Amino acid sequence: MTRWRYATATDTGIVRETNQDAMFVDESLALVADGMGGHAAGDVASVMATQIVRDLFHADSTVEGLYEAIEAANLAIIADAKEHPDRFGMGTTVIAVGLTHDSAGVISPTLFNVGDSRAYQLRDGALRQLSEDHSVAEEWVRMGRLTPEEAITHPRRHQLTRALGVEDSLEIDVSSIIAMPGDRILLCSDGLSNELSVDSLAKLASAPKSLEDAANELVTAAKHSGGRDNISVVLLEFDEAHTATTPIKKTVSTKAPPVASSPSPGRARSTRRRRVVTWRASLGVLLLGMVVAGAVAIMHWYAYSSFYLADDAGTVAVYQGQPNGVLWYKPNLILDLPYSSRQLRNADIRALRATISEPTFAAAVTFAKYMHTQWLTSRPLPPTTTTAVTTTTIKSVTTTTKAKG
Repeated sequence: MTRWRYATATDTGIVRETNQDAMFVDESLALVADGMGGHAAGDVASVMATQIVRDLFHADSTVEGLYEAIEAANLAIIADAKEHPDRFGMGTTVIAVGLTHDSAGVISPTLFNVGDSRAYQLRDGALRQLSEDHSVAEEWVRMGRLTPEEAITHPRRHQLTRALGVEDSLEIDVSSIIAMPGDRILLCSDGLSNELSVDSLAKLASAPKSLEDAANELVTAAKHSGGRDNISVVLLEFDEAHTATTPIKKTVSTKAPPVASSPSPGRARSTRRRRVVTWRASLGVLLLGMVVAGAVAIMHWYAYSSFYLADDAGTVAVYQGQPNGVLWYKPNLILDLPYSSRQLRNADIRALRATISEPTFAAAVTFAKYMHTQWLTSRPLPPTTTTAVTTTTIKSVTTTTKAKG
């Protein structure tokens, strides 16, 4: 059987006016939720998530049970925001460890994560981060676009890519924890991890400090380092630990729920699940629209970027477009010219049947006139009448007669 002991500590911090973090821990479940939304009731979201996950997990202490509990909390926050417009935009992170039962009856710790609250494992004074932050900056670190050092101060380090209360479909990281007796697990909101280095966390959270002293010292140190956000800590220590029969590590996507009916006092009314388009979805749709619009514009330009001469029922005609068309863009007849196709040279007639491309309308008209002119100049001259004149030459013959003597 897997067993742990625990301690908790939380503080509003120096800058915030209210504490929007919520925590819960008992013998089988530990959870930290960091509410977001400011005036939009982030504290309501974190408390709702904590209570719903606690109640549903206690009813079904399996991996599937904890997964479905977090999914239910997400949908409940969305529905509550719909019922209370002043809470629109509220949401929360969830980092949770549950002692889950598998089909073989083994009880082992399983980690669930949505958002940028963190889970660390401590063993012999060494600290290892178990969770991955779902923030823009950390996503870019995993993509290689930022270094871990750059992410610490990047302006988008607090912009979440996943959270409860944002949209119906939710991605949850689920992984088995391989623990040994004496190991400690630290769950915390980013008000702690953003203020203290890994070395400081390891030093303050490790034995031989008691769990209570370690939790309190962590919160105090975060306040002294700036205390710019709410600070919450849940610290666990395993007295006994078992490993799941089949360890898991994956990201699970929930399904969008169907339209459902929800009862209200005195009457039943139909409610439709809200679907909030996140900034990533909006940007993706916008970029896709721009690409499609650009492609259509380029295709239209290409389809009608040139002109050509062709035979239109025995007449030389000017068309705009590509001779064979481009997809659904067909060439347009612009003008029938006052030239018969027969009033061209044989070579030009053959070229006309194959179409003659020209860059502009004026160029097409000019070339058609040229071909017709060439035909005119190549025609044989008509026969003419010639009058023959006959000249007769009359020679005078002079006869000389000698007189006889």
